Amino acid sequence: MFSPEGPSLRELAVQALSSVEHGYDLLAPKFDHTPFRTPAPLLDAVAATLRRIGPFDDGLDLCCGTGAGAEVLTKVCRESVTGVDFSAGMLAVAQGRVNSAEPRVAWVRGDARALPFAAAFDLVVSFGAFGHFLPGELPGLFGQVHSVLRPGGSFAFPLIAPPRPTTPAYWMLSGFDAVMKIRNAVWRPPFVMYYRDFQLGFVRRELEKAGFDVDLYALPEFGERGDGSPRVRMVAARRRP
Repeated sequence: MFSPEGPSLRELAVQALSSVEHGYDLLAPKFDHTPFRTPAPLLDAVAATLRRIGPFDDGLDLCCGTGAGAEVLTKVCRESVTGVDFSAGMLAVAQGRVNSAEPRVAWVRGDARALPFAAAFDLVVSFGAFGHFLPGELPGLFGQVHSVLRPGGSFAFPLIAPPRPTTPAYWMLSGFDAVMKIRNAVWRPPFVMYYRDFQLGFVRRELEKAGFDVDLYALPEFGERGDGSPRVRMVAARRRP
């Protein structure tokens, strides 16, 4: 799962016993050599879909990490790209990786739950960050995204279909969530990462409550499940005027 340039087991253990922010500061120099970084085929598929539903002028990569989403935005935005994250370490890596004169790129340290922006964006994207928010925090997070989008702007992110209960992947994810909940019950500060909580039905309802109209785009590059439903979708939530 990890390349030789990735973190050691000891480094991962230290990260797991830190806060989310400090843990990612520690992991940042080696993050792009872990399986936690969004894979290039998924980034490319999202970029291709966004090109079809654009155009966009100004884009925001929410919880940008080392800048994978910002790279997508440089391909689909004409004026500016901004990355926001609360980990200074991750932002430092992103700043060294993503360079663009047109559109211009900027980096901001901030909390996604209290974004330091006005309604200045046509497009907000996020990749792989939602597991770091408890279900009760998602309505506020979606409200923040709504507040920084111009009317008619879009909030887009990929969503992988959850594994079936009969598959090993389902039990691996369930076991991971259980371990994280035990860790947070006995150790402080907490490290929130519960990826099974981010389910399409709940997410769609909360987006609609926050003032979005929600469209779903299948990403056919990743195939279908046994029932014919796509393995991966892109959610595109458009802010109502």
